[in-house]
Amino acid sequence: MNQSPSLQTVWEDRRAAGHGLVEDLLKYAHRPDVIVLALPRGGVPVAYEVVTALQVRLDLLLVRKLGVPSNPEFAMGAIASGGIQILNDEALRAHPIDQAGFDAVVARETRELLRREQAYRGTRAPVQLKDQVVILIDDGVATGASMMAAIHAVRTQGPSRIVVAVPVAPLETLEALRSEVDEVICPLIPDWMMSIGYWYKEFPQTSDEIVIDLLQRAWHRESTADFQGEGGRQP
Repeated sequence: MNQSPSLQTVWEDRRAAGHGLVEDLLKYAHRPDVIVLALPRGGVPVAYEVVTALQVRLDLLLVRKLGVPSNPEFAMGAIASGGIQILNDEALRAHPIDQAGFDAVVARETRELLRREQAYRGTRAPVQLKDQVVILIDDGVATGASMMAAIHAVRTQGPSRIVVAVPVAPLETLEALRSEVDEVICPLIPDWMMSIGYWYKEFPQTSDEIVIDLLQRAWHRESTADFQGEGGRQP
């Protein structure tokens, strides 16, 4: 990981951020045992550029941040597909919340997670991760709660390797993630994180329609003979 302290260094958009991850991931190109899991919604445009360049598979790992009721942008934890729940003890100490309030947040985010699962995947079978190299991609991480939940969800399926690749994140979060996975890739590590969106010139909300469109494009490419032929060759 190369630290970039300059506050002037920013990504043009999520597409450019995806391109920025490719060089460090080239060793995984054209490998049939590699699958990129994007964290929707913002991680999907980033991941799409990576899988297009590397010619590897794309799928999703649904994660929802559990925001503090008084400050929803501040994560007190996260949930992921498969019943995974991660708590941010520091956040909960700083923002005490009663059990009823906590349960209400979990219930709301669980409903949204299930809605996205149905909207994005439809009847597509769940991806099998046993003995696979899994690359988790988002458009950035701040506290790391969502990514940590994703890591725990992946680990339960027995992958051979877990890689986290994000365009921007603070050093302390990356160090925490590094202790949980086999490899961490992050080209931009600012001295002051501010917010994820601060490090992008363009950072619009990613819509459901964009997520579905990019997934369908990637899945169509995977189903073609050319992709299967390239995917079957080791570099």
